[in-house]
Amino acid sequence: MDVYNLTTVTQFILIGLSDLPEVRYPLFVAFVIIYQITLLGNGAILLAIVTERKLQTPMYYLLANLSLLDIFCPSATVPKMLKNLLTEDHSISFVGCALQLYFLVALAGTEVFLLAVMAYDRYVAICFPLRYSLIMTKVRCVQLLFGTWAAGFLNSFLHTMSTFSLSFCNSNRVNQYYCDIPPVVALSCSSTYMTEMLVLVVGGIFGVGAFLITLISYIYIVSTILKIQSVEGKRKAFSTCASHLLVVFLFYGTTIFTYIRPSSSQHSPARDRLISMLYGVITPMLNPIIYSLRNTEVKGALRKVFHLRMCSQKP
Repeated sequence: MDVYNLTTVTQFILIGLSDLPEVRYPLFVAFVIIYQITLLGNGAILLAIVTERKLQTPMYYLLANLSLLDIFCPSATVPKMLKNLLTEDHSISFVGCALQLYFLVALAGTEVFLLAVMAYDRYVAICFPLRYSLIMTKVRCVQLLFGTWAAGFLNSFLHTMSTFSLSFCNSNRVNQYYCDIPPVVALSCSSTYMTEMLVLVVGGIFGVGAFLITLISYIYIVSTILKIQSVEGKRKAFSTCASHLLVVFLFYGTTIFTYIRPSSSQHSPARDRLISMLYGVITPMLNPIIYSLRNTEVKGALRKVFHLRMCSQKP
């Protein structure tokens, strides 16, 4: 039930697909399959990097962190969404909502920064191949990774504290499957000006800054590749960054589709929420598929891992 007037909100109701009950069970099956593929795919990438010595380089340490994020990010929302699809209880406590929003924003922000670091790594590898091992040392890689995780979680802490310091005394129905900043802020009965400004200024500086690093890195990468004389040299150079470029397009494309696209007048809000969630859970599933199909070293390591596993199971 909604909470009105002067009653303090102690829990929120995640609307989900309450107005499309006929698709609850098919959606449950679809999301369970997608979630399992996401866990298995990213888990396999992590296992390959840990067990294959030639993959223990800065480039693959960054990829391992991307796989971790692709496991953690859907894990912050999908289990609760699956429970809501099967039960009539769509409530989440005030603290539970704050924690879900904190980890979701932190992990998404960390991925934005990590993609920028991965773009910088490819920029150094292609534009300065002879100096790559001197620039991207393991110590430098650890420092960059620590910075991305710290920035992501600090950014989320600021937004979470700002969002949940608001007063919630009207409706408690969150117009989404999970607690996110825009639908939660929309429920506040106090001024949201400072919270919205914080999202625009801090989020804009971090987000635009990371995007510009990624964009500028790839401008230099493409410029360098075009200067290579041989076709084989261009192909080899492009193959080292093609997987990451696809992941960048996928991440920013789905983010723009989810948060910036206008609401459709031809579909119900529930269908719009369904599209947003489908794109939100499909991206982490596709990332390991992209890397395993496009990267020969990862494919070789995965084959070796599965071969050893099959041999160990033989009597």
